[in-house]
Amino acid sequence: MKEGSRARGPRSSSANSVPLILDIEDFKGDFSFDALFGNLVNDLLPSFLEEEADSGDGHGNIAGIDGLANGHLRGQSDTSKLSQMSSAPFFPEVDGLLSLFKDACKELVDLRKQVDGRLNTLKKEVSTQDAKHRKTLTEIEKGVDGLFESFARLDGRISSVGQTAAKIGDHLQSADAQRETASQTIELIKYLMEFNGSPGDLMELSALFSDDSRVAEAASIAQKLRSFAEEDIGRQGAGTAAGNATPGRGLEVAVANLQDYCNELENRLLSRFDAASQRRDLSTMSECAKILSQFNRGTSAMQHYVATRPMFIDVEVMNSDIRLVLGDHGSQPSPSNVARGLSSLYKEITDTVRKEAATITAVFPAPNEVMAILVQRVLEQRVTGILDKILVKPSLMSPPPVQEGGLLLYLRMLAVAYERTQELAKDLRAVGCGDLDVEDLTESLFSSHKDEYPEHEQASLKQLYQAKMEELRAESQQVSESSGTIGRSRGASISSSQQQISVTVVTEFVRWNEEAISRCTLFSSQAATLAANVKAIFTCLLDQVSKYITEGLERARDGLSEAAALRERFVLGTSVSRRVAAAAASAAEAAAAAGESSFKSFMVAVQRCGSSVAIVQQYFANSISRLLLPVDGAHAASCEEMSTALSKAEAAAYKGLQQCIETVMAEVERLLSSEQRATDYKLPDDGIAHDHRPTNACIRVVAYLTRVLESAFTALEGLNKQAFLTELGNRLDKLLLTHWQKFTFNPSGGLQLKRDITAYVDFVRGFNAPSVDEKFELMGILANVFIVAPESLSTLFEGSPSIRKDAQRFIQLREDYKSAKLATKLSSLWPSLS
Repeated sequence: MKEGSRARGPRSSSANSVPLILDIEDFKGDFSFDALFGNLVNDLLPSFLEEEADSGDGHGNIAGIDGLANGHLRGQSDTSKLSQMSSAPFFPEVDGLLSLFKDACKELVDLRKQVDGRLNTLKKEVSTQDAKHRKTLTEIEKGVDGLFESFARLDGRISSVGQTAAKIGDHLQSADAQRETASQTIELIKYLMEFNGSPGDLMELSALFSDDSRVAEAASIAQKLRSFAEEDIGRQGAGTAAGNATPGRGLEVAVANLQDYCNELENRLLSRFDAASQRRDLSTMSECAKILSQFNRGTSAMQHYVATRPMFIDVEVMNSDIRLVLGDHGSQPSPSNVARGLSSLYKEITDTVRKEAATITAVFPAPNEVMAILVQRVLEQRVTGILDKILVKPSLMSPPPVQEGGLLLYLRMLAVAYERTQELAKDLRAVGCGDLDVEDLTESLFSSHKDEYPEHEQASLKQLYQAKMEELRAESQQVSESSGTIGRSRGASISSSQQQISVTVVTEFVRWNEEAISRCTLFSSQAATLAANVKAIFTCLLDQVSKYITEGLERARDGLSEAAALRERFVLGTSVSRRVAAAAASAAEAAAAAGESSFKSFMVAVQRCGSSVAIVQQYFANSISRLLLPVDGAHAASCEEMSTALSKAEAAAYKGLQQCIETVMAEVERLLSSEQRATDYKLPDDGIAHDHRPTNACIRVVAYLTRVLESAFTALEGLNKQAFLTELGNRLDKLLLTHWQKFTFNPSGGLQLKRDITAYVDFVRGFNAPSVDEKFELMGILANVFIVAPESLSTLFEGSPSIRKDAQRFIQLREDYKSAKLATKLSSLWPSLS
């Protein structure tokens, strides 16, 4: 049923109501069963809903319905409720609805029958039409097959006719070409006979060969005639070589006359081309170039055009180039000025080539070939000319002095020229240079310089090193002269300080090498060549640093040796006068001061040596390694060379540190000998409280060691520091034990010794050397032999049997050793030591 349509019928609910009338059209389109049933019952249900609303004001019926729905009654008994419900109908319109639905169902059944009847009729009609359609299609298919066969026969005939026509066309075209060729051949033979007349006679030629308006045609015909005549002469030569009869006179005269004519024509065209070039008549130039391209592919025209460019024939251009790059005559050019000059010159050359490229493109039929010739001429003439002025290769046997720039000036000029010329090559490639390998040609300009570059670079580094060493020696000599006459001992300390190792100098070595490596990277394109050159240049740095720091350490060692010689000179015997002894003591003090100064100078040298080595190692890690790693074995070989080169400095440092220990021990021994008194460890037992400070000798020694070793703590680090302090501590332990064996101790003196040992222990604890700490702790235990009573000696070393031998020697230093007969007691207690 269409939306909005309603079933037609009475609104009454009686059983005798008029049946509904349903229409088939109502079921077409957007049919909805909900709308159908809604329209059927809308006439009956509204009256029921109104009655329900009226009766629901007191909620009585609703309560009853709810009660039935839930199966329970509220308030009254079940019997009374049922009786009330039976007295009034619950749904009064149900009869009308039932009647309505029955009528609707009946009409729907009738409508279904009508629809089924119509469907059957339509099926029959469709079946009939389908049979007719199939029959028609079969007839059409037979007709189409016949058409296809007809078309196939027609296509075959058309193909046959086309092939025949094509053959006829080919024959006609071939015949026409033969006719044209024959006509041209006859014409060429006529012209050829004209040229085959008298030798050198070009006056009787056709008007074609003298008409300026037909130059192109004349050039084409002349080239064809030359080709034909030369081929004919070649065939005659081949026939003669094969033994055939020699024919009569050939076309030699024609060939000679044609050659003369072509030369004359080519010169005439070149003259016309030059005249047009001066007028900037590009159309005439293009016409001449096109005609000239028939003579040797236009090579003469291309070369002639390039050769007549002003930048190749004007001498002033070359002079201007030299002034722009090198400056005024007589001035010393610097690499920076040359770099700016070359940049300006190469920019001018690029602009000139770019302008010429526009003309060449408009004039020549093969512009790429002309550009190749032009760019090649630019590099080989103009660029080479200025490079020859800049790069004068110096002799390695007698290099220029450093004051005039030395070898370094040549190398810097070479790098600047190479880099700027490479940039020019890239710019020319961007402008256009045909098939010319401009990069390879640019490389060839520097081939003679690059072949000997590594030798010049290494020689330059050696020259710089020698000049620097001479400069440092001159400065040292100047300081020595300005200081005047000084004492010998003072002179020893000053001489070592004047030529001290300088980290700044080593940094300068590295800077030289870094600059050389940058040039090496610029000139070396292959990885293997680059690695080999880098390794050689880095080896120069290793040699320079190794030699410099080794010589610096040796000079510092000389100061230590001079101080040792001074100490030996003022060692006197015991039987001397007081005045001589005083003078010797004063000289010994001066020698001690020289030794302390030399010690500090050597430690400074060691510190700077370590800093220098660290700089070289960092430079190797940051700059050299990446260049060597691509080549197998190069990095490992350089590491080995670095280790070998620095081993000389390590050996000098080791010897110097040994001398430092000797210097310190000698001064400690002198202080102990001069300051230690026999009464220091043999104090009177008078009941008077003694000073609880260490002895004066101990105080002087500790103060000296604290002062002198301050530089060692600063200069040394890591394992080197630990090894040095351990050796120094062991030597100090032996020296003290030997020194104390010169004295006799009573119990008060033993306590004084304990105070000295405590001071020494506190000092060496700063060494952070466990083995030294252990020895000095045992030294404190040994001092107890002077304090305890004789009868307690047997139990004193029960926990430390390893020091019993040293303890026995110390026991012999007791004041009561003989009176208490300790020798007998000890032999019975420790028989293995007797």
